[in-house]
Amino acid sequence: MNFPISLRPLYLKDLDDYIHWMHPSRKFHEYDAPYFSQISEEELLDYKETLRSKLLQSTPEILHTKKMIVDSHNDALIGQVTRYWKSRETLWMEFGIIIFNEEYWGLGIGKQALTLWVDELFATYPDIVRLGCSTWSGNLRMIRLAESLGFVKEAVYRKARIVRGEYYDSLSYGIMREEWLRLRQDMSLHST
Repeated sequence: MNFPISLRPLYLKDLDDYIHWMHPSRKFHEYDAPYFSQISEEELLDYKETLRSKLLQSTPEILHTKKMIVDSHNDALIGQVTRYWKSRETLWMEFGIIIFNEEYWGLGIGKQALTLWVDELFATYPDIVRLGCSTWSGNLRMIRLAESLGFVKEAVYRKARIVRGEYYDSLSYGIMREEWLRLRQDMSLHST
């Protein structure tokens, strides 16, 4: 099922909604790297003011490592995609995704958003050799999502994450540029 979404930058008009969805009480925090300390409400309010200042100054490339996932019908924030260099020297970039509005969970939005994002990253950074993502063995949705997109499990770090007092494995997935392009070509052939 395709739910109409798009990726776009964060705008000033989004700020209150964005901070609402990023609140430490939101359910996605149970899955999105829960082994790291969570941002406090005070830190979140400070972050909001930093973002507001930058957005008011029209700072170019505000949040240049993130894009918002929005509902194409009403432009409502659904989540975000992120990127960061794992190794700039070897042209290895990693990405992440959060669907912070639980009402949109289970609709296939993650797969659509990451397909758009991976396409964009490979197009924007033509020298990238590989893209990857990391998760933990308790995040079954992310594992299924990575595998459904053709990402290969490349590393398992056993008992590397502690969540709610229990050990989990850390998992790394990756795909080479040529593999992604081949998969995308196969997808377009099968959709015609």
